[in-house]
Amino acid sequence: MKLTRTISETRSHIKIRKGKTRSLGFVPTMGALHDGHISLVKRSLEENEITVVSIFVNPTQFNEEQDFKSYPRNLEKDLEILGRYPVDLVFAPSSGEIYPEPNTRKFDFGGLDSIMEGKHRPGHFNGVAQVVSRLLGIIEPDNAYFGEKDFQQLVIIRKLAEKMDLPVRITGCPIIRESDGLAISSRNKFLSPEERKSAVRISRSLFNAQKKAGKLPVEELKEQTIQYVNKDPRLKVEYFEIVDVRHLKPVRNWTGKSCKIGCIAVKIGNIRLIDNMNFYS
Repeated sequence: MKLTRTISETRSHIKIRKGKTRSLGFVPTMGALHDGHISLVKRSLEENEITVVSIFVNPTQFNEEQDFKSYPRNLEKDLEILGRYPVDLVFAPSSGEIYPEPNTRKFDFGGLDSIMEGKHRPGHFNGVAQVVSRLLGIIEPDNAYFGEKDFQQLVIIRKLAEKMDLPVRITGCPIIRESDGLAISSRNKFLSPEERKSAVRISRSLFNAQKKAGKLPVEELKEQTIQYVNKDPRLKVEYFEIVDVRHLKPVRNWTGKSCKIGCIAVKIGNIRLIDNMNFYS
């Protein structure tokens, strides 16, 4: 496994390794690797002859500077984890390498970025688009892998690849959960023991809602779900929305054949967690 820090060295190594016919899979991360990230790496290893992982905490997608500064960073530990797998290359650039000049590009996603996460984190998805388009342009993968826990992000990245006519297949990989159902996240480690016990209520609320989908009116199900989570005084729902999986349009009733997904964001003290689950009615 080779570690590169610069774009030129990365491109040179990929050119040598890939040649003209070998398929390349790419897993972009912000480090603080956990089993969710590793599931993406394993998927890439299964489907490609070469796998590249990037580790870069992108400053343009954070709404608060303190959140950016406090985001967990441990490159040595991340490299130790990745070293257990036949990963070909780890690209760990500096901010100056990715953004030699201020990135002022603006992206139009037709409203996909103005709801749910976008409503509560204005500008977040523009920052995501800036870094993902930059990384895809550097690595030029055949396949790129993203976790479905950030479902809205996945939809937007697919839209980005389509709008930019990028020759890459964007693959979403299932949420990896802890034994009690809590979606694995880099932020889980910041929870106190009491907060961690409360956090499992998030996934339980989605499992409960999934069982009731199609049996209760959509708005009633949303209200019940929010009340269930907020019943724990440590938890505060920022949003819970049920939307269609392709266009993220709010679902008003259970008619129609399109798959629905319930997306939730919850604050636990200063920690913010998101989760989602498919609903079938």
